[in-house]
Amino acid sequence: GVGKRDEEIREALKEDILLLNLESEAEMKRVAIIAEELGVEARISIRVNPNVDPQTHPYISTGLHENKFGVSIDTAKRMYIYAKKSPHLNPIGVHFHIGSQLTELSPISEACEIVADLVRSLKAIDIDIKFFDIGGGLGVVYDNEVTIKTSEYARVISKATKDLDVTILMEPGRYMMANSGIFLTRVLYEKQNGDKRFVIVDGAMNDLLRPSLYGAYHKIEAVQKDGEKTPADVVGPVCESGDFLGKDVELPLLDNNDILIVHSAGAYGFTMSSNYNTRGKVAEVAILDGKDYLIRQRESFEDQIRLEEACDTSWL
Repeated sequence: GVGKRDEEIREALKEDILLLNLESEAEMKRVAIIAEELGVEARISIRVNPNVDPQTHPYISTGLHENKFGVSIDTAKRMYIYAKKSPHLNPIGVHFHIGSQLTELSPISEACEIVADLVRSLKAIDIDIKFFDIGGGLGVVYDNEVTIKTSEYARVISKATKDLDVTILMEPGRYMMANSGIFLTRVLYEKQNGDKRFVIVDGAMNDLLRPSLYGAYHKIEAVQKDGEKTPADVVGPVCESGDFLGKDVELPLLDNNDILIVHSAGAYGFTMSSNYNTRGKVAEVAILDGKDYLIRQRESFEDQIRLEEACDTSWL
């Protein structure tokens, strides 16, 4: 990430990981200092910000100069030259990641060509880049998105890097996980405010933040419930008007304890959850070969206060 603590850098170097992706000149100099203290050579990669519009939600856009991520091409060149001269740094990689939930191929292709040209210029001054990290960001279907074909994705990357003799690294987290998970929530009751129908559930924004944070769409369906469907906002118990899982969702009339499925919750679901409003985090269940396995227990109130109870309270 953009900000690495000294202890994180130190642990990475002690564990001899493949490389550290650096996000700024200041971070590079901290890595050099810590590598010198440890008496090791730090293998590094520099995250380049190619200033390409990824055509996605602004909160998950990471490849423009207005975003906090990476460095410009000119800054990257200075950093590589500095690292080349340093006895404690070994520049072996380059990295870029222009955004998440990408559904257009052209920004990826443009960014890849820009960074590949940088690698060629570095090789010309004897800086041998061995790893070319294309980041992640491949979009998935939440609603009716037309996604990028993996064959076309591979084609543009191969075209840009065909003469570079590099190992391609990638980070397809959402692409692998989003549609491998669902979020189940139980109906508490319905409520009508004037002409507005609400379905109040026991799940909330602390469990699945994307709708509140990004206005993101997740398909929501009732389990084994028939009848005429009308629009309803699916909302949780948290004391925020922004606490919703879906707006104007077509649903049949629902009763206490009916179950709703919120689809595509495998990525940025549990990992973004919190204890806001003193709400415990949900249980996680894996399904393999038709069998279900509890892989994370539901969090209790006692779990939430455990770190407080462990403290010295004699001052109270």
